[in-house]
Amino acid sequence: MILDDGIGRSVVRGAGLAIGVCLVAALVLLAAAAAHVLVLVLVAIILASGLQPFVAWIRGHLPIGRGPTILLVYGMFLGVVVAMALFVVPAALAQLERTVASLPPFLDRARDWAATIRPSGLARGVTSLIDAASKAVVPSTPAPGQVVQVGLTVAEALTSVLTLLTVVYFWLTEHARLQRYVLAFVPTDRRKRARDVWNAAETRLGMWVRGQLILMAAIGLATGIAYTLLGVPAALLLALIAAIAEAIPIVGPLLGAIPAILVAATVSPELALVVAGVYLVLQLVEGNVLVPLVMRNTTGISPFLVILSVLIGGAAGGFVGALLAVPVAAAGEVLIEGLQARETPIAQDPTSGDSTEDEANAADTPDEGLAVNDPHRTIPEATA
Repeated sequence: MILDDGIGRSVVRGAGLAIGVCLVAALVLLAAAAAHVLVLVLVAIILASGLQPFVAWIRGHLPIGRGPTILLVYGMFLGVVVAMALFVVPAALAQLERTVASLPPFLDRARDWAATIRPSGLARGVTSLIDAASKAVVPSTPAPGQVVQVGLTVAEALTSVLTLLTVVYFWLTEHARLQRYVLAFVPTDRRKRARDVWNAAETRLGMWVRGQLILMAAIGLATGIAYTLLGVPAALLLALIAAIAEAIPIVGPLLGAIPAILVAATVSPELALVVAGVYLVLQLVEGNVLVPLVMRNTTGISPFLVILSVLIGGAAGGFVGALLAVPVAAAGEVLIEGLQARETPIAQDPTSGDSTEDEANAADTPDEGLAVNDPHRTIPEATA
């Protein structure tokens, strides 16, 4: 039986579609199974994008090749990581141990205070919260299985850090070759635009990394000095928490302040209020001085997209997802801009209450700020 030509083509197309769907489903399942590896590679690419401008700067000022320059920059970066691992982290963990050891007397005083609250229903609720906190923070004798699990967790964390540092190094050294390999699959007439979009996305990621590290260092240093002067226990540990939390937009400052206020409350309620006031002042200075100065034009996305990306990232990946949400959204916006025809901008809606005379007349002018292929816009080329 010979099938009609039209039916035969339909069968072939249907089979091709089924195979394509199966391949996409297989790739999705593979990505879901290796999600932690993909996150690790993404973090490595973001860190490498932050180090890349230092490589270019040193090459422009010193007569050395790209390979030695990468080794020099990476060596300095590795030195900072090792210094943190050898000096800062152990001291912070020692402070954590002392703080946890001082918690039982504080919880006992809090439990006695809760018994004086009226009505009695509220007192029982507060006491239940204190009991739950006591079970969560007061150390207990670990079982043999828990000791093994902790050891495996530490080994896995060290392996992830070493893998991250290795991927960062090879991304820096193989970047130009990988870019040429990927662009070989792009049609010839679109390779220049694809290279510009790629470089623009990496440039934005690098700017975000450098700006974020400056803000984290500033908040960590300021809070560490303030907590030490105020006599807050575990000042180094709390400063490290504040610095890490600073990387999360919107909710990061609140997450960084809560542990400091709780630890200060173990000393006195007055100290907790003072710590809250100091942290509020630091955040006002950071939000009105440091952020406009350091993070100006680093991501280029609207506050609405920042909040939305943080919420989606936190829901999908927890703390790590919220941490990576903004740079991923910024790079995604660059990629989307590269797929659009941005030579002719969209005119402002004349019925909008926010429109002005300048915006109404902007339809006849090129949108230089958004056009990825604008000839007047300078985007760094990949170094061969």
